[in-house]
Amino acid sequence: MYEKIKELIEAHPTVIIHRHVRPDPDALGSQLGLKKILEDAYPEKKILAVGEEDPYFHFLGSMDTVKEEDYRGAVVIVNDTANQERVDGDKYESGSALIKIDHHPVVDEYGDIQWVESDASSTSEMIYVLVREIKEWSFSKEAARLLYAGIIGDTGRFLFPSTTERTFEAASELIKYDFDRPHLYDSLYKTSLRLARLKGYILQHITVSEEGHAVIPLPKDVLKKFGIDPLETSQLVGVPGDIEGILSWVFFVEEDKEIRVRFRSKGPVINKLAEKYSGGGHAMAAGARAADWKETEMIEKELQTLCKEYTKQKLESSSSY
Repeated sequence: MYEKIKELIEAHPTVIIHRHVRPDPDALGSQLGLKKILEDAYPEKKILAVGEEDPYFHFLGSMDTVKEEDYRGAVVIVNDTANQERVDGDKYESGSALIKIDHHPVVDEYGDIQWVESDASSTSEMIYVLVREIKEWSFSKEAARLLYAGIIGDTGRFLFPSTTERTFEAASELIKYDFDRPHLYDSLYKTSLRLARLKGYILQHITVSEEGHAVIPLPKDVLKKFGIDPLETSQLVGVPGDIEGILSWVFFVEEDKEIRVRFRSKGPVINKLAEKYSGGGHAMAAGARAADWKETEMIEKELQTLCKEYTKQKLESSSSY
């Protein structure tokens, strides 16, 4: 697989790297980290990164201006994106070849080469492995910084169950490149006063059902009151995770044309539920979309049922011993 990816990249003069919409540190870290690695390995090639800019993540890097003609004769790589609907940029299929590199459970099978490892902690970890296996490629300090950012972002600073021995191996190798880790942590986890106040609002208004599910609705008027852009709410999705009694929770964030749905879980598998509502993701972290508040009520009921069934299965399993 590694050699096939290398051969396809070497066969094309231009490499264009996409990732998913509404990027997180792993999407950007794997995208921009791979870009830097390929720029160092192939200075004669044009290496481009595509996607909407997110001001919050400017410290990781910026996107390139890509023209339609750039896709002619190019190999396109899509990182960290399980389904085509979530690819940021509509021209990713316009190149001569397409490579998918992802760590989510398979939703869409697309690309001439599909490298998917659903047990990897992050796509950034996969890029680390790719470079480790291709001896002609190497890390720079900047590439190491970007991949490390992606790994700590998708592992919750190594707290999530997806963290493995290989994850720690990757991290231990990447920090040898002497980038400014304290600054990186500060940039990734800084919280504005506006967000801190919204966090207080969430904690004051959250309710937990007997089944262990929690719902956090954030309508436009609440976001306006605290001066929060809907995109910024992604920084608070983990807040309910430390509350006793919560098995799974969902944020409903009202945007202009739809309601963004963000699931998290400490047991019940929620990515299949997300797929029912134009979304997807991991077993314990997923996203979806709802057309209106009525549809969010349906989602809430299904999440409640998932938690109830999960608790029932746990009880039956423990009683069998």
